[in-house]
Order: sequence, then structure tokens, then C-alpha cells
Amino acid sequence: MSLLVLIASVAALLLILVEQYGSVFHTAYARIAPSDGAAASSAGADAGATSAAEERRYRALAEFVAKRYRVSQDVAQDFVAIAHAAGHRIGLDPLLILAVMAVESRFNPIAESVVGAKGLMQIMPKYHADKLGEFGGAKAVFDPETNIRVGSQILKEYLSRTGNLSMALQMYAGALSDDEDVYTNRVLSEKQRLQQALRQNTRSRSMRTAAIERAAAGPLLVR
Repeated sequence: MSLLVLIASVAALLLILVEQYGSVFHTAYARIAPSDGAAASSAGADAGATSAAEERRYRALAEFVAKRYRVSQDVAQDFVAIAHAAGHRIGLDPLLILAVMAVESRFNPIAESVVGAKGLMQIMPKYHADKLGEFGGAKAVFDPETNIRVGSQILKEYLSRTGNLSMALQMYAGALSDDEDVYTNRVLSEKQRLQQALRQNTRSRSMRTAAIERAAAGPLLVR
């Protein structure tokens, strides 16, 4: 019986090490790899570690979006990944992009307003034909990646022009005359919910890891 407990304890510890320090092992292996492939191996290990962290982040956000807006989690994770790629490309907070999508379309890629705003970020093709032209024209407005990239670019331009996030968001919504900044408040509230979802996910993972560590540490003292 003691042997089985010891084996279970060692297995639990190995799971902890792989989850928390896997990237260290990959990096160490890269350093002792043959010289002609050392650089590529090291880069691959770093990319793998980053991808693992991003995957956890994307999954946590996708779970939140899927539950709150009743969309497929796989689709939600695609939107989350695209928003992060677009944000990193132009220097805009991906959570802000996701918050705008939530307020504008509730993550409905074929949403269309009575005034002609379309897609996830409710772009007006007649006002942004030049940007859509890079992706094939107005017909591309319902493509999720195109819509997110163009919408993010529009918001970034407004932010650069005004130097003020609230004004940029109000411009995006065509609501500069709203002195109460209703649209801005809605977007920032949604962004806070996304941040809270990430914090809760991090706490949950920490609690699970601590529980495994406690379970693994106790039996090891048994003789």
C-alpha cells in the first residue's frame, strides 16, 4: 500500500513540474542540441512556452465569452485569438477589442444594424472602404478576421488622433455628443469583466496546483 502511495505522489509531483517548468526543460534541451540546430531549437522552445501560456489565456476568455454571450466556445476562442493578434499588431489592448465586440455585436459575426454597420465590430463599409479594400472590398466585412482587424485599426486611429480613450470610443460609436459617455462606460465595464475572468482562472489554477502539491507532499513522509 505504501508503495502505491509513493508512486502516486511521485506522479503528482511530475505533473506539477511539467505544468510549471516544462519550458525550462525545453530550453535546457535546446542548449545541448547539435550546434547546427541550436538556434532553431531554442526559438522553438520559447515559442512553445509562449503558446502554452497564450492558450490558457485564450481558453479562459473563450469560456467566459461562450457562457455570457451563448456562442460556441470554439468560435469564441477563434475570436479571442484574432483579437489578440490584431491588438499586438497595432499596439492596442486585445481586451479592449473584445469588449468593443461584446458591446457592438454580442459576438455575432453577421450582425447588421439599421444604419448599415456590419459584423463583429459593426463597421460602416461606406466610411471605411479604403481599409476594407485591403481585404477584398466591402464583401469581406462579414469575415471575422477582416472585421476585427479593420475595426481595431479604426479604433487605434481614433485613439492616436484624440489621445484620449474615452473620446476615441465615443468617436467609434458615433456618439461624441453624449456628455455622459454611455458607450465608453459600457465598453470599459465589459473589459473589467474580461479581466476578472482571467483573474479567477489564475486563482483556480493556483488552487489546483496547491492542492496537488499538498497531496503529493503528505504521503512522501510515510515509511
